[in-house]
Amino acid sequence: MKKKVGSLLLFLQLASFAALAQELYVFTEPASVMPARSLTVRSRTHMMGENVMYDRFTFRNGLQLIAGLSGRWTMKVGGSWGNMMTYAVKPESIGFYSRYRLLSTDDVHRHFRLAAYVEGAYTAAPFDHDEVSLMGDKSGVEAGIIATRLTQRLALSVTGSHTQVLHYSRKNAALFDPARTFQTMQLSLSGGYLVFPREYKDYRQTNLNIYTELLGQRSLDNSRYYVDMAPALQLIFASRTKLNLGYRFQLGGTMNRMAQRSWLLSLESTWLGFFKKRA
Repeated sequence: MKKKVGSLLLFLQLASFAALAQELYVFTEPASVMPARSLTVRSRTHMMGENVMYDRFTFRNGLQLIAGLSGRWTMKVGGSWGNMMTYAVKPESIGFYSRYRLLSTDDVHRHFRLAAYVEGAYTAAPFDHDEVSLMGDKSGVEAGIIATRLTQRLALSVTGSHTQVLHYSRKNAALFDPARTFQTMQLSLSGGYLVFPREYKDYRQTNLNIYTELLGQRSLDNSRYYVDMAPALQLIFASRTKLNLGYRFQLGGTMNRMAQRSWLLSLESTWLGFFKKRA
């Protein structure tokens, strides 16, 4: 009897996780948090082709551990390595991320989520380019708000955030000419649509989601900016393993960037109930 109850609870958890599939964005995070007591292992590889700095193929790989600590709190830790800033493949950065769900309203086949997050990173990469990213390029802290709305098969999300770059040269602006970027604002709009299955019957069904994301950043130091578009495809196997492929390209901007086009390939797997519930 206990085994049947356990199997039923697992199915309900997996079904609930699959129902959020179209808001598991590829380039940004949703306001929804990971299921409580779950653990996700995520590998993300950014590929930029021939880097304008080194005139050769460059990439960055990041490995992250994501824990659903409760029904409202998700935490993530990880690191990256690659050859985007060096000729040899070397370790680049370490970082953490924490997201807390502030508000949740639910209805039949629709819900709304509001969450706040904070992120921090340290990198050994040289201080180059105007673009600010805590995914291996810059050391700093970021805080933001995410709002996500799911209606039937469509999920829309808006994220606004502020980033402060932490670097010794902030105290001496004369070290760099032109001046570097230390403060930025980010705004993104993400949309996801569940294409398959048309009717959910079993958690082992493969999910196919399509995404389009608009990603923008503006410097508060020198008013430089960029706006990117990032379409992506996502496959979810057995409600546990997710494979993403995305392509990001610049629509417009004035920032000096490492590259204006890149690919993202990521693979992640989730274990529900990984952390045992305390008695």
